[in-house]
Amino acid sequence: MSNKPLNIGLVGGGKGAFIVHPHQKAIHMDGTRRIVAGALFPDPVVALEEAKNWPYPIKGYTSYDEMIAANATAPPEEKLDYILIVTPNFVHYDPAMKAMKAGIAVFCEKPLCLNLKEANDLVKTSRKLNVPFALAHTYLGHWTSRFSRYIVQSGLLGDIRWVDSYYIQGWLASKLEATGQQQAAWRVDPKRAGGSGCGGDIGTHALMQLRYVTGLDVTELSAQLETFVEGRMLDDHFTIYCKLSNGGKALVRASQICIGSKNDLGITIAGSKGSLIWRQEEPEKITICLPNQPDRVYWRGAVQAGDGFIPKNAPAELLTEPTIPAGHPEAFHDAFARLHRAFEGDVRKWKAGKKFACDGSKYATVEDGWTGLAFIETCLKSSAKKGAWTKMPKPI
Repeated sequence: MSNKPLNIGLVGGGKGAFIVHPHQKAIHMDGTRRIVAGALFPDPVVALEEAKNWPYPIKGYTSYDEMIAANATAPPEEKLDYILIVTPNFVHYDPAMKAMKAGIAVFCEKPLCLNLKEANDLVKTSRKLNVPFALAHTYLGHWTSRFSRYIVQSGLLGDIRWVDSYYIQGWLASKLEATGQQQAAWRVDPKRAGGSGCGGDIGTHALMQLRYVTGLDVTELSAQLETFVEGRMLDDHFTIYCKLSNGGKALVRASQICIGSKNDLGITIAGSKGSLIWRQEEPEKITICLPNQPDRVYWRGAVQAGDGFIPKNAPAELLTEPTIPAGHPEAFHDAFARLHRAFEGDVRKWKAGKKFACDGSKYATVEDGWTGLAFIETCLKSSAKKGAWTKMPKPI
């Protein structure tokens, strides 16, 4: 396989967009990927101006259509290896679909798109064309998320009985969208965000953390989508009681009106042999609680296999993967980098004509995006019926 840096094109990211900057720092972290082009804003004039003012030289385009079309005749060394979509939700589907059909891999911000119909199309196209597709569920990139997944799915906690997965914020406790604040305005607009505000924005993170770590799926749910800020069109508080595929139960909850909370994503998993606790605001550690024993705290980069809980045959790759020594904290940018690093491996295999497997073990897939949209639409149906138990649709 070629070892030249992968070329990445941006869709969105101009005019003060937040999420593009953690992505672009993560992309350049290893020296094996680079952003070379961008269609950064819907207005063509602004798009070119934003590209001109980018922190380092990139090729600016007036639209993602122009960028994708130009790729067809670009010299081999300038062709895009994947695009990164960092637009509001309603501009995910079209560039993703067009990129796949043009033979370009896709890394897309979550949620996948606006609705389940669009998600169906994206899944089917990705499978038909065999194109790598990643969804940016950031927090799966924390080493502790992967270590937690190993612990739970190895059976070290026994049968999973109960999961509490949550994401609590406070930044929308007042009607911030009325001030014209860009990040708030589109998130509370159903035309740009979809059918759920809080649920689609951060509730899907709580769901994905549950599914990724436990390997379980939600089969049926009872939902309450609530709006506390007067005049807001979408939910700002999201509480879902769930039945899990193993017979266990879970609570998936999110809020954006809890003053004082910042980005409090966390998960507690209760099994028949013990429990696991993890919080994103303290991402370097997990806590294991076992019967009649002191709590065990595991720190990234400081785990010893064969310690009486972690087996001697724990995967060496998992234990040695951290990029900096324990005590030098990894955080948000490092989580993004781990996702892009894993996606890069699959893209390189794909470009070389080799088999690759977007199996969900290292980053969220287009199928995971479909599940997130199915979850939101099922929650909307249940909430409209005052929390009636409603079954999740079967995966396509």
